[in-house]
Amino acid sequence: MTTQLDKVLYTAQAHTTGGRDGSGKTSDGSLDVTLTSPGSNKPGTNPEQLFAVGYAACFIGAMKAVGPKIGVKVPEDVAIDSNVSLGPTNGGAAYGIAVKLTITLPGLDADAKKKLVDTAHQVCPYSNATRGNIPVELVIA
Repeated sequence: MTTQLDKVLYTAQAHTTGGRDGSGKTSDGSLDVTLTSPGSNKPGTNPEQLFAVGYAACFIGAMKAVGPKIGVKVPEDVAIDSNVSLGPTNGGAAYGIAVKLTITLPGLDADAKKKLVDTAHQVCPYSNATRGNIPVELVIA
């Protein structure tokens, strides 16, 4: 299923070379990273780490966007610990990822936390991009 955008709000532009042992830089220069393979012990980051940070940041943004609409104030000290796991699939014929987000919402009761997380999961761009494609586990701390 392809979803068309009603309107483009922002387009990120990056140039990457060398794959997992290369580098990547955004067109505005705000991100300039050395890429390394997981477990290589070389300086740099890997795509799974970038995805983990991006998904968590996006999910917090989604909670902040939907909170006022559903009457839930997002705590200032909201935090997400994200895990992005990489491993073989299809008997080793391909590779895939799985995500676990552990969401900390201090000061909210259990019902408010669940309502906020469930609603954010429906509007978060990363959640919508991954839904039905990879396992995503949401844990409310």
